[in-house]
Amino acid sequence: MRLQDRVGLNIQDLRRAKKLSQEELADRSKVHQTYLSGVETGKRNPSLLVLERIARALDVDPEELVRRRRRRTSGAADS
Repeated sequence: MRLQDRVGLNIQDLRRAKKLSQEELADRSKVHQTYLSGVETGKRNPSLLVLERIARALDVDPEELVRRRRRRTSGAADS
């Protein structure tokens, strides 16, 4: 998996776990919602400063955004 895809999926998972819309996270991160969407889908390459703002808005360490994704166990619910 490409790093930008992993980062995007990690952001998306964290955002959903915190029950935030893309619009809410984008506002808290001071980025445009369409830019955030591009980051989540791996189409945009965010700078380290943007990743830091997104991590802060999600209340996580920036390391969580680049961490290798854990494999889901069978029967895990998709959100």
